Amino acid sequence: MYGILKKSLFISMAGTLLAATSCQMTPKMSEKECVTKNVYENVPFEMPEVLKPVFPDYQVNIRDFGAKSGGKELCTEAINEAIRTVHKRGGGTVVIPAGLWLTGPIVLLSNVNLHTEQNALVTFSNDYSLYPIIDTSFEGSDGKRCQSPISALNAENIAVTGQGVFDGAGDKWRPVKKMKMTDRQWNALVKSGGEVDKDGKIWYPDAGALKASVLMSKKGVSKESISTDEWEEIKAWLRPVMVSIRKSKKVLLEGVTFKNSPAWCIHPLSCESLTVNDVKVFNPWYSQNGDALDVESCKNVLITNCLFDAGDDAICLKSGRDEEGRRRGEPSENVIVKDNVVLHGHGGFVIGSEMSGGVKNVYVSGCSFVGTDTGLRFKSARGRGGVVENIYIDNINMINISGDALTFDLYYMGGGAKNAEIPPVDEGTPLFKDIHISDVYCKGAGRAAGFNGLPEMPVRNITVKNMVVTDARKGVAISRVDGIEIEGLDVETEGVALQIENATDVVVNGKKYAEVTDRKSVSL
Repeated sequence: MYGILKKSLFISMAGTLLAATSCQMTPKMSEKECVTKNVYENVPFEMPEVLKPVFPDYQVNIRDFGAKSGGKELCTEAINEAIRTVHKRGGGTVVIPAGLWLTGPIVLLSNVNLHTEQNALVTFSNDYSLYPIIDTSFEGSDGKRCQSPISALNAENIAVTGQGVFDGAGDKWRPVKKMKMTDRQWNALVKSGGEVDKDGKIWYPDAGALKASVLMSKKGVSKESISTDEWEEIKAWLRPVMVSIRKSKKVLLEGVTFKNSPAWCIHPLSCESLTVNDVKVFNPWYSQNGDALDVESCKNVLITNCLFDAGDDAICLKSGRDEEGRRRGEPSENVIVKDNVVLHGHGGFVIGSEMSGGVKNVYVSGCSFVGTDTGLRFKSARGRGGVVENIYIDNINMINISGDALTFDLYYMGGGAKNAEIPPVDEGTPLFKDIHISDVYCKGAGRAAGFNGLPEMPVRNITVKNMVVTDARKGVAISRVDGIEIEGLDVETEGVALQIENATDVVVNGKKYAEVTDRKSVSL
């Protein structure tokens, strides 16, 4: 439909991700250059070139600053002093060599490439005292969190590269729900320490985290009413994202592996020219808020050749929450997501739910989702506001999706009862429109697709071409949609193949439904 070529992804037995492209390599062209050249092919909107950082030919090794391998001695000061030294000299590369390195928070500075060699394992300390409480942003709102293990603020020309592994010590920070573990796992966790809530359903890393969960659940509790001493007491509740890159330009994450993050793993916020290539993220499936990658209010972004195994959403685009996000007014825009694999996650590719600043000009192609809860996921709620538009998705392969292969949910997290009085359209009304999806193939799903807009603001102008779903428990449900055309829909299900209600201007496999009020079941 949009001249988009199909591609295939292959994973070798060693787990190496190889992206197939149509690039004709010359003898002097590297594979990396070939992939870079082809990432802009077939993009259906004007996409600026994403600028990558370039570093001077200057290099230091953290050993030269006193870092000692073995995992017994903290290397925090050595690593950060190496970064400061290279930064002050005008830029270059800080090398973390092979070895086991124990550290506290690492702060990236402009013109520095933090490069990890093969067999470099960087493990972050689980000592809360090393992570001061700072003012930052999480889940689309400003607030207090502990300093991230890796962070940058107002930096330019920065990178984390190489073949090393970063472990975020997330098990020390995260609450865990009993229902997400086996009995054996749960008993071992409780025995290890921490606190369990009064219902015996959630484990917390310490009494302060449990106290915070109770405190934050009470109505009328404001952040301003919490004293400095109380913040310190509930410090474990303020678990940080693992990689926080804020208000920075020309950012590169490439080759490295991140695992076991305290909360979200990678969170770029208000960044421009961001490249995430050949990055791997592994979080246990029970990890609360264990997202792999949350790109928030960023401009000119490449997400390519990555492998994600997440405890929550895998690849997610956001732009702030409710009034704060609208006031910030920074959309996520000009984003290419290409040739990625997701092994687990609440959603393979996701927009929302915090999208109050808008999301636009996004191209997703050649991605595989293996056992995610949902595949393609669009979510929001009343009060968010914001516009999601000009989204193009092509060539998606999925297997064993427990929920929807494709879903639009504008009632996310109970955001307004479906039978409640319909409010007027205002700045808090979210809008999803002009979204085009083609060549989606899924084997095994709870439901093939669900489209559920708001009565005051239906999902608008959606096209789906060539969607094949086999072994689906349920078919396709369309509700509160104004203008949807589905061509080449093939759903194999024992349930109803297609249900339509409260929708206008619907076309499915050539059959037109101008207006459907009461629920209508249709065979394909």
